[in-house]
Amino acid sequence: MGHGSEHGHGKMELPDYRQWKIEGTPLEKVQERLAKRGLRDPWARNEAWRYMGGFAKPVTLTEVFTRGLKWGFAAFVIALGIEYTLFPPKKNGGHH
Repeated sequence: MGHGSEHGHGKMELPDYRQWKIEGTPLEKVQERLAKRGLRDPWARNEAWRYMGGFAKPVTLTEVFTRGLKWGFAAFVIALGIEYTLFPPKKNGGHH
């Protein structure tokens, strides 16, 4: 019960910042344009992860529809079933 107990939580290991490079990404062109004006973006490396690894692959329209459509259709069917169970349509034959 003191300040020394971590309860299994160790120090979080952060990735080395030097692994992210802006070379070969759109950020490289941004840095070049800034350099022409005598400027530099020191935080550009923090955005480089967006253009590397699994994040670099663009999402296709087919992926968007197939991922969302499954869960959306399932939610629709469940909601429709609940609605018809709790509020069944009236069958009085009249329009009003």
